[in-house]
Amino acid sequence: MFVDQVFEEGKITLVMDELETIKLIEATIDKVRPFLRRDGGDIDFVGYRDGIVYVTMIGACQGCIMAADDISAGVEIIVMEEVPGVIKVTCDDIPEDLMADYIQRKNEALLAASEQK
Repeated sequence: MFVDQVFEEGKITLVMDELETIKLIEATIDKVRPFLRRDGGDIDFVGYRDGIVYVTMIGACQGCIMAADDISAGVEIIVMEEVPGVIKVTCDDIPEDLMADYIQRKNEALLAASEQK
């Protein structure tokens, strides 16, 4: 029984650590966002798994041939410097479950905004 309690406590700690990591990732992305917005683009945080931050480029950045360079030469460097445990930032090969969660969050935000009007 003691092992189960330790395991459960360890699991709770892991979840809390991951939530803190995600908050720090989002805050760091917010720091680079103004630079992308100057050119009519933006970046959205999709999810985080196994040290990899998944993002999507939106606005003018979506489909731009420089988007991959913006991520690797800008966003990735800053996020990796400021967030312990991050090993990569990418907009490629986003896991389906993370993308589904992202789409659900976006839809919920749109619904909440439309209800406030």
